Amino acid sequence: MRAIRALRTLFLALLVSLVPASSFAGVFLSVTIAPPVLPVYVQPVCPGDGYLWTPGYWAYGEAGYYWVPGTWVLAPQPGFLWTPGYWGFGGGFYAWHGGYWGPHVGFYGGVNYGYGYGGVGFYGGRWEGGHFAYNTAVLHVNTTIVHNTYVDRTVIRNTTVVNRTSFNGPNGINARPSGQEQAAMRESHIQPTSEQVSHEHFASTNRGNFASVNGGRPATAAVARPMTSTSAVNHTAMNNNTRPAYNANANSRPASNANANTRPAYNNNVNSAYKAPANNAPHNSEPKVSEPAHQGGGQPHENGGGGEHEHR
Repeated sequence: MRAIRALRTLFLALLVSLVPASSFAGVFLSVTIAPPVLPVYVQPVCPGDGYLWTPGYWAYGEAGYYWVPGTWVLAPQPGFLWTPGYWGFGGGFYAWHGGYWGPHVGFYGGVNYGYGYGGVGFYGGRWEGGHFAYNTAVLHVNTTIVHNTYVDRTVIRNTTVVNRTSFNGPNGINARPSGQEQAAMRESHIQPTSEQVSHEHFASTNRGNFASVNGGRPATAAVARPMTSTSAVNHTAMNNNTRPAYNANANSRPASNANANTRPAYNNNVNSAYKAPANNAPHNSEPKVSEPAHQGGGQPHENGGGGEHEHR
């Protein structure tokens, strides 16, 4: 056991030495078991103007993989978009590359998180001056409350391929960063906000979020706002999701190396007064599908559809 730990430590040291300084925070841990597939869930309605969607993901703790529900988060400043984190296989380990904020969406392993994150880029909206405009063909927005909306269905396409894989690499998703994403790796970026960090931490305290307990089907797969100890009851009541999810097979281990690219990074871009939560906190760590031309409309569903959209 000590020998194995020593080898893991040596591998991590080597891996970190290959990561650019601007992306140092990208790799926080590695494990030898593949993460479960992504569960199927309905996106909660956007709570208000300025909130951006951050997809749910499998994090890892002492008791194994646990689900961090997808949620709407205030951007740290106008012009910034969220790049989701992803698991990448390399050197015999699955390494977590954490998410970050920046003026462009970078590489997130080709993972189809849905709701605008189809594996490449983001098609759920765009910044127009100091306000975020939501593409309601992709995101679930109440247009009687949020008026900065538009409909662009050209980014959606139908496919019969079912892919809920949650990691990059052999037996997973074999995607590589594009030239644009590689250029982004040379820029600076901002860490997840304090709300996001608290959200992940709180998810780790709920035993029901662990794959070993829920079999890869978390009861609360998405919430409208980041979870805290004081808001969890309301979140659970509003977002308890009993929709079926794909089987969680956390024991398929690729035998060869995969994409060990770390996340791209971005420069800060402040352009107007804006209320946002504190940021720069450290981050620990959709078949028939309607999806953008680069794989991503709404979240993939087992029986079809590109995510559910409702205007009230």
